[in-house]
Amino acid sequence: MMRKNIQLDEQGRLKHLLTLEGLKRELLVEILDTAESFTSVTGQAVKKVPLLRGKTLVNLFFEASTRTLTTFELAAKRLSADVLKINVSTSATSKGESLLDMLRNLEAMHCDMFIVRHGESGAAHFIASHVAPHISVINAGDGRHAHPTQALLDMFTIRRHKGEFGPLTVAIVGDIMHSRVARSQIHALTTLGVDEVRVVGPKTLIPKAVETLGVHVYHDMEYGLEDADVVIMLRLQKERMQGALLPSEHEYYQRYGLTMDKLAAAKTDAIVMHPGPINRGVEIQSEVADSAQSVILEQVSNGVAVRMAVMSMVLGRPAEGGAA
Repeated sequence: MMRKNIQLDEQGRLKHLLTLEGLKRELLVEILDTAESFTSVTGQAVKKVPLLRGKTLVNLFFEASTRTLTTFELAAKRLSADVLKINVSTSATSKGESLLDMLRNLEAMHCDMFIVRHGESGAAHFIASHVAPHISVINAGDGRHAHPTQALLDMFTIRRHKGEFGPLTVAIVGDIMHSRVARSQIHALTTLGVDEVRVVGPKTLIPKAVETLGVHVYHDMEYGLEDADVVIMLRLQKERMQGALLPSEHEYYQRYGLTMDKLAAAKTDAIVMHPGPINRGVEIQSEVADSAQSVILEQVSNGVAVRMAVMSMVLGRPAEGGAA
């Protein structure tokens, strides 16, 4: 079981970001407020601030993701950090070198942060448990476990459109079973005090006992979206599915794909979100994805500010033991 305090230093400040589970509401709000302060950077002629000048960040992606990798790299560069990207497929680990050996070599290069994306749940926590004390780890997605910065950028987007979280009804639709994004979103929404969090999908794609996380389960799309303020569509995680959990993509779209007709059940000012990449005609109708209610491209833009906030808060802590 994860020790909840591994993410925090002795003063309660953020040292790693591995999961949103166990983090207090005040810390999540601090991250969102810090991200808000970074949104103005994009409008500057020189889109940089010197907060992380002299720091070296390593993007350690064992699993491909162009969008997440790009936004982390852009966020780091806007903070004036040096960024090292490791192509794991051609690195020494694929030639038999152990992960820990690779970490030790990176530590010897005086790196300050590892941003880790891995197909195995718990990989980021494993790395955080074995790195040198001065190094921080950010989880950029691990297996089915967590994707904390994606959930935070989603919360940032919701707050910008809806203000207070308390009165909201949020529906998360799709493949809850295999979605690390959904797990992180649920932890974030419940911690921030959202009135009702719903998960909507076929029985085969809803985890058992998911209600214990504080959500309501719906298998009917219309009922699940009724009077919702926010509709979050999930990508169909085809690469993580085993067995015949769905009859066909066509049938899935008929029952759970978001169309304008289905969206009519939600509030008229409901916003539509999607972590991307979108499978048009599978999870969402193009007309909806490109509509005025869609904030999907805003999520991408907000991802840079949120990741800037997380990195600046983590690396802005005083160094431990005099480490640089």
